[in-house]
Amino acid sequence: MKRNLILTVALTLCMVLGSVAFAETLTLWDLRTESDPVTPALKDAIARFEADHPGVTIKHVPIQNDNFKTKIRTAMAANNEPDIFMSWGSSSLKKYVDNDKVLNLTPYMTDEWLDNFTPAALDLGMFDGDYYGLPVTSMHVALVWYRTDIFEKYGLTPPKTYEELLNVVNTLLDNGITPFTLANKSKWTGSMYFMYLVDRIGGPDAFKNALNRTGAFNDEPFIKTGQIIQDLVKMGAFPKGVNGMDEDTGQSRAMIYADKAAMYLMGTWANGTFRSENEELYESSISFFNFPAFKDGKGDPSNLVGTPGDNYYSVAKGSKNKDMAVEFLKYITDSKMASNLVEIGNIPPLTGAKDEIKDPVLQDIYNTIQSADYIQLWYDQSLPLELAQVHLNTTQALFGLTMTPEEAANKMEEAAQDYYGQ
Repeated sequence: MKRNLILTVALTLCMVLGSVAFAETLTLWDLRTESDPVTPALKDAIARFEADHPGVTIKHVPIQNDNFKTKIRTAMAANNEPDIFMSWGSSSLKKYVDNDKVLNLTPYMTDEWLDNFTPAALDLGMFDGDYYGLPVTSMHVALVWYRTDIFEKYGLTPPKTYEELLNVVNTLLDNGITPFTLANKSKWTGSMYFMYLVDRIGGPDAFKNALNRTGAFNDEPFIKTGQIIQDLVKMGAFPKGVNGMDEDTGQSRAMIYADKAAMYLMGTWANGTFRSENEELYESSISFFNFPAFKDGKGDPSNLVGTPGDNYYSVAKGSKNKDMAVEFLKYITDSKMASNLVEIGNIPPLTGAKDEIKDPVLQDIYNTIQSADYIQLWYDQSLPLELAQVHLNTTQALFGLTMTPEEAANKMEEAAQDYYGQ
């Protein structure tokens, strides 16, 4: 009996030590703070993964949008990167791929897993034919959201041309309503106006040519865009102190809810935000329209600014448990995740989600995206990080009237010449 007792104790000890040995914590960095509508879907995926993999824990570290790029860049430089991290794909991910910091997911991508994705959405996470980042959340584009009841009250209809937009702006100002709410402390919010104006004036080639250096960031479409932004600021089309208002705390939407502003240029994630923050208003008085066209402009009015897929999740090459980290990616890209995202107003780049879209607004968004002639990826994701920051700073300066359009365009072009050496 004594011998059996010793064996039992030894076996129990081995089991305990074994469970400790196999315990694993994977660190995940992304933007999913508690106020983010996507957070419950992510938490569900984490819970499902942990239930299926006893002893493995996902340590979720949410970081606010404005701080994320700096923190991940610092961590990468210090070889202290998280096991799993989010990016926006394109240049925001490519730099780390080029520095051999990101796991090549191609060997893991079975046909069955690839079938989960809308093919075009994978492009921004693919480099030289290999997969390094997988899109999780919406095919997001920026749209002009507006208060339908305010428009109806003053006999306004969604403008299709810039001239019609100016009429809307003037009518709203005459009635004491701020035309566009905008919280531009974050800078990327004002960038949406800049991107659309460049597209509508110069077409997609204006930015493409400046980026590939067959054109320049001080070409006419960029200077004219700066002039139009400053004309709108001087008219009072945006709130006073716009560069001091914080998007992350909802100061922009507060003006919409309080009947103080009528329009809001924002990504389609606003659909879910409206629903979660003010469902009654969302159901009764919120709709959207495309940014209007310019007379003699080169940009097709169906063109959109945004991304065919958003929030690309990757695995760090330095992760001590790459296989388990990749396994977690399957949980945030599966049909359950897609269903949860549709439920809160997202249109994920995951196949099968279309059939679950019942909300008429989401259906309209989906159709708008599908009918777009071209989708321009957000500038701060298309540009290298160094140039993205110059773009954001100069655009904010335009809204603050602290730089002339020529000064802002020339500063951006000088930065591009320094970066590319030409």
